[in-house]
Amino acid sequence: MLLLAVLGVLALGVNADRAGESAPSAERKIGVLLVCHGSRSESWRKALLAVEASVRPKLMTNDAVQCLRTAFMEYTEPSIATRLKEFDAEGFTDIVIVPLFLTVSPHTFDDIPTIIGKKADPQSRESLRIEGIERYSPKANVVLTPNLDYPGVLKDNVLRRVRSLSTHPNEEGLVLIAYGDETYEKEWTSLLTGVGDFVRQNTGIGCCSIGWCGHLVHYDPNKTTEAVEEVLKTKKKAVVIPVLLAQDENFQIKIIGGGIEKVPDSSERVEYRPDSILPDPNVENWVVRIANQYAIEIISGRPLAASQHP
Repeated sequence: MLLLAVLGVLALGVNADRAGESAPSAERKIGVLLVCHGSRSESWRKALLAVEASVRPKLMTNDAVQCLRTAFMEYTEPSIATRLKEFDAEGFTDIVIVPLFLTVSPHTFDDIPTIIGKKADPQSRESLRIEGIERYSPKANVVLTPNLDYPGVLKDNVLRRVRSLSTHPNEEGLVLIAYGDETYEKEWTSLLTGVGDFVRQNTGIGCCSIGWCGHLVHYDPNKTTEAVEEVLKTKKKAVVIPVLLAQDENFQIKIIGGGIEKVPDSSERVEYRPDSILPDPNVENWVVRIANQYAIEIISGRPLAASQHP
């Protein structure tokens, strides 16, 4: 899988000239940074900060980790650069970045590695410059963990939410609406197809359609309408699930909700709750597990190869 290969390379891409590389295990000071996309929505930001608050007690019981923080890639502070500067100022030798993104995208493949000085993609650098996103190469050694699509967290999350809405599975069709990505549309489609198959196998729901609500479709509510009407061709009711990390009123209410309202008799034919993947204890447990593993491997000196991911 492209994502795993890339993350393996990034994890191994340690700058030997930096201070953190030569520090003995006993002298290592390891911080964990949860990195999110960022949003102008206060509810979205609060959901991500709540993850930090929830995982802190569990993660900080690990003597290998001395600090946990959250950074937003864009739209709001604290930014990734801000947090990395803080870690450097406090003498951290290693930083484990846990990207809270669903799957591969230019943000995880190009932008974040470029922001932290691990990659020099010209297009990404120019895009970051235009958007006013600061780049910063820390003195500390930095490693990136996989995205959320590697474990089965997303499948279990969507299944739970479908079951809370479904009443007659044999009469229903599933509609998954996600942000989407133009560059990695194939990977996003594969991810959601796998989630849909998992839900159908575990509920008896007979069909599934996929729709996008982000930049790929120019934030068009009609794309949600089309995805819903696709399953209503053969089913009495559509169960619509927003596959979005946190709640942003613009997406869950205006775009997805607005698209559903355009479906004839939507109040009787569509089951929808404008919720999100978060909060989810399984996501929090995954964060603790992956951060702990990387911290322990840094101390032990074992290579952070893709094959070692949980």
